[in-house]
Amino acid sequence: MKKSDFTTIIVIAVVILGFAFIPGAWDWFLKATTKHGLLMSFFKFAILGTFGEMLSLRIKEGVYYKKGFGLLPKLLIWGVLGVVIASAMTIFKTGTVVLLDKGFHLNGKAAFWFIGNLSWGKFFVALCVSVLMNTLFAPVFMTFHKITDIHIAETGGTLKGFFSKPLEIQKTMAEKINWNIQYGFVFKKTIPLFWYPAHTITFLLPGTLQVLFAAALGVALGVILSIKK
Repeated sequence: MKKSDFTTIIVIAVVILGFAFIPGAWDWFLKATTKHGLLMSFFKFAILGTFGEMLSLRIKEGVYYKKGFGLLPKLLIWGVLGVVIASAMTIFKTGTVVLLDKGFHLNGKAAFWFIGNLSWGKFFVALCVSVLMNTLFAPVFMTFHKITDIHIAETGGTLKGFFSKPLEIQKTMAEKINWNIQYGFVFKKTIPLFWYPAHTITFLLPGTLQVLFAAALGVALGVILSIKK
């Protein structure tokens, strides 16, 4: 273990213990999440998503940070994507319940199951939400995230560099993304084997914890991608 590993562990422990033992800290977090959902989503994903990439770098290269990593641009991109993901979660939760109730003539059972206590019915609806969201939304999100990663690397990892030229979406998709990995592993394997079950669990949690858990999954995915590479 390096000194940076101990520092990381201590910081994580302090944050966890802070929420556990500081009076009102957890209640404040829940209230802020309820009142300012999208803003909190920005910060949750900015912090946890970027930490996931730092952990990935630690596994691959032995350091949490290096020149050109792009800490500030990654914080910004993860924050913006967090708002998009939180919005998508709301849209797919609402839309899937309506689809099941009206499209499959469940006559309100899906909505009843989904807002009720843990049951096989609630599990079924959560699984449907997860499958639809990760099948229809995740590939677009993952591809855009990959494009921004490439752009950050090519512009020096600074905010000024990031905004110095527009995203070359068409060129990046055609020439710079390794589709053997992007499709063959990220889409084909992580979506059904990781994201389907992981987001099923997410949608079984209370609403105030769903975005936080979804953001935390980004840390786990960083580890998985590092092992693959």
